[in-house]
Formats: sequence, structure tokens, C-alpha cells
Amino acid sequence: MNETVNIKELNERIQQESAFVDLIHIEMDKVIVGQKHLVESLLIGLLADGHILLEGLPGLAKTLAINTLATTIDAKFSRIQFTPDLLPADLLGTMIYSQKKEEFAVKKGPIFANFILADEINRSPAKVQSALLEAMQEKQITIGGQTYPLDAPFLVLATQNPIEQEGTYPLPEAQVDRFMLKVVIDYPSKEEERQIIRENLGQTFPSATTILQPADILKARETVKDVYMDEKIERYILDLVFATRYPEQYRLEKLKPMITYGASPRASINLAKAAKTYAFIKRRGYVIPEDIRAICLDVLRHRIGLSYEAEAENMTTVDIVTDIMNTVEVP
Repeated sequence: MNETVNIKELNERIQQESAFVDLIHIEMDKVIVGQKHLVESLLIGLLADGHILLEGLPGLAKTLAINTLATTIDAKFSRIQFTPDLLPADLLGTMIYSQKKEEFAVKKGPIFANFILADEINRSPAKVQSALLEAMQEKQITIGGQTYPLDAPFLVLATQNPIEQEGTYPLPEAQVDRFMLKVVIDYPSKEEERQIIRENLGQTFPSATTILQPADILKARETVKDVYMDEKIERYILDLVFATRYPEQYRLEKLKPMITYGASPRASINLAKAAKTYAFIKRRGYVIPEDIRAICLDVLRHRIGLSYEAEAENMTTVDIVTDIMNTVEVP
């Protein structure tokens, strides 16, 4: 009985403290037409302190979405276009000699911002990709032997072109695993596209208003940690992740030859974090199985290795995760 009262109190507190989520949605909707899943994923990344890998064709409002979110939070935004000739110093910064002072001074690179849009990350060679991924993981960078912490919140939204395109360097598995979510975005509907045309041909393009400060986001992150997760939900998360490693234990023998490696422990951590954040965004103080199912695909799709057999049968990681979600028992 005591636990029920606590959950009720927690639910009321989280409903109050998550009120700003609706305000962010209102501001984002002024500028972004449709793309609800993209906006929701950005909020999950921001509040769960995770990074997002986006796959989608050019012109689908990726830059506009993250720039608008940065505006609503009064945060610094940097867009970095990854090209084959980019160097790590172009990203991180470098030491520059000042003749006036007769000493080296640090010139900080575009990575020193709260929101980073790493555009076409797979167009750059491994050295640059690893420089960005180190910053994502350690939240700090080193220039000339001196370590500089990055400002919090620090969110990287990396876009990648579909691997089939020419001139792309696929991201190594260990680096892809560092992204909390991999979100695939699609074209808008006809009605949405009509609205997009009208907005772009209007006298003034709509803009978002600043309604929060970075400190508010850091405070909200602490509240997200308080969202209640039952043991049954934890077991459900573990079952979903373990089914990618040992499908035969979950009556999914047919998937065994399709998978070369399953999801890592980072998948379990990120499923739990993202589920708590999703519950928070939905203004709820506890996690339900539907929260796990809503974010499961984006958390797992880039963490499973496909065998040649799977590729021969045109089976994707989406098919595998869907099969697992349909088979693993829901609490």
C-alpha cells in the first residue's frame, strides 16, 4: 500500500516537473511540420544524456529541428559538415602561435557547443569520426596536452547517408554502439508538404522562442532518474536484449543463423534510460511495457550484426527486432 502512495506522489511530482515538455513541443511545432518521431527522439537524447544517429535523405528538416531545439533552450548550436578532407583539428580546435604574446594559444573548434549537428558523419575518414566519438564518450577533449571539459548539456546529432551511397566510410560497430538511438526518418505526407511549401513562401518564416535555460535541462535529467521502473520491466528489458544474443532460448531458433553478434550491455542501459525518459515525456512517473516497445527499435536496430545469410534473404535488423518484440513475453 505504501508503495502505491509513493507512486501516486511521484506521478504528481513528475507531471508538474515535466510540464515544460509540452511547451517545447509547442515551440517546435511552430517551425517543424510533422516529424513527430524526430522531435520526440531529440527530447529523449537531450533528457537521457545520449546521442542520436539519424539516417534520412537530405532536406528532411534535420538541421532545422536541432537548431530550433537549441533556440528553445538558449543553447549554443554548431553544425559541422563532415567531408573526406576534414581533419580532427577542424573539429576540436588547435594551438595557434601569437607573435604578439610570443606564446601558443588555444583556438577552440566548433565542438565547443551544447548541440552539435555532425552532418554526413560517414563521409569522413576514421580519424575524424573517432575524434568526435571520444568527445561524445568522455565529454572532454585534449588540445596540446591540456584537457578541456565540454559544456553540459552536450548532445550530438549525427546524420549519415545510407551506406549504399558512394564516398561513404561506414562507422565501425564500436562507434555506432555509442549512439543511444538510431532514428530513421522518412518523407512528410502530402498534407504536411503542402504546409511546408506555404511556410517557406510566406512573408516571414516562423521562429521558436527561448523558454528554458540549459540549467533547467540538467535539473530535469535528475528528475528523469526518479521515474519508477518495476522489476518486471527490468526483466523485460533483459529478455529483449538477451534474445538478440541467444535467440534459441526464446523460441527464435530461425534467427540464430541470421545474427553474427547481439546487442551489447550498452543496449540494456540505454533501453532503461530511454524508457524512463519516454515515460517522463509522456508526463508519467512510472515505466510501462508500451514505453519499452516504443523505443526498442531505435535502441536496438544499430546494435545487431547481420550474417551473410540474413543479407541473402534481405532480412534487416528491423525484421529481427520486430520478431523479438512479437515473441518475447510482455509483463
